[in-house]
Amino acid sequence: METIALFLLWYPVFLFSTTLHEAAHAYVAKLGGDLTAYKGGQVSLNPLPHIRREVFGTVIVPVASFFLGRWMFGWASTPYDPAWAERNPRKAAWMSLAGPAANLSLVIAAGLLIRIGIWIGVLAAPQKASFIEIAVAVDDGVWKGLAVLLSVTFSLNLILVAFNLLPLPPLDGSGVLPLLLPPATAKRVRDFLHQPTFVLIGMVVAWQAISPVLYPLQRAALNLLYPGAGYH
Repeated sequence: METIALFLLWYPVFLFSTTLHEAAHAYVAKLGGDLTAYKGGQVSLNPLPHIRREVFGTVIVPVASFFLGRWMFGWASTPYDPAWAERNPRKAAWMSLAGPAANLSLVIAAGLLIRIGIWIGVLAAPQKASFIEIAVAVDDGVWKGLAVLLSVTFSLNLILVAFNLLPLPPLDGSGVLPLLLPPATAKRVRDFLHQPTFVLIGMVVAWQAISPVLYPLQRAALNLLYPGAGYH
């Protein structure tokens, strides 16, 4: 029953976070003139269009990964016009950045709600933080569920930000290059990295690179959330 209860907290957070990420990509693409995702119904916080496009990544893998390993992993995707991206590299870069920015907004929102919970006396900082214990409830009952919900929202979206901003294909970080490099250089690097072989290599390297990036990032985020707490 405890596993089922955790799943019922985890999956809505995963689904909403993923939906917001993809909807942000789609919305910014629409603003930039690419209506591909808009016509596919992706400019929406309704998860159904995103699930229909990627059932395996939004339903099957998350459910299986949670019950097999007590960890939820999955993905979704937003269609776009490659010709539009080629003609408008900076607009495409903003589209790439929009997804991680949406997840960052959820990290900040969860952090603010945790601080409010502490201020009104229903939440507290944990002695030792973990993925599902960014905050703990002062009393049992509904506040305990809220503490887990906010903790998972904070941690999962922090992971999504860190993972997606790695500058490796097919992650969003590789699409942000036109905002950071001269146009000609950005195009050469992007064309080089987006060869099929490098896409596969990029995913493998990203999985290896996320741990050394994530732990310092989570520690920094915790110490921003709890100034002076000295988490390490």
